[in-house]
Amino acid sequence: MFSLSLHLIMFIGLLTEGGPVMYVILLSFLASLFFVVSAFVKRKNNPKQSHKMIGLAVDASLLALVLGCFGSVLGLIQLFDMVEAVGNVKPDLFSAGIKVSLLTITFGLFSFAVGRICILIYKWTENTTQSN
Repeated sequence: MFSLSLHLIMFIGLLTEGGPVMYVILLSFLASLFFVVSAFVKRKNNPKQSHKMIGLAVDASLLALVLGCFGSVLGLIQLFDMVEAVGNVKPDLFSAGIKVSLLTITFGLFSFAVGRICILIYKWTENTTQSN
């Protein structure tokens, strides 16, 4: 239990450190998971609605990836603005800025990968259930 709360605190710290774009990526990630779960629930009763939910999950996972790239570029722009304003920057400060800009792309890639894996599982199980 303590380990779980420690990991949660670390995750929230990284989420905050990555900037406001991280929260939008999180919302997109959660939406993607919600759509996949909805598709699984609605599969037997309403297949058309289920396919619509999978389409929305695809879009939400792709949005998370794009937002991660966008946040990373914004972070790099802010880093170079800081370097321009300060002038001679210490390497530790520069590497901290790069770390922050890479947090968004990492979280976006993670969200995209998890969403796509869930979609693949849905499609894989859908094909096996339809052939029966």
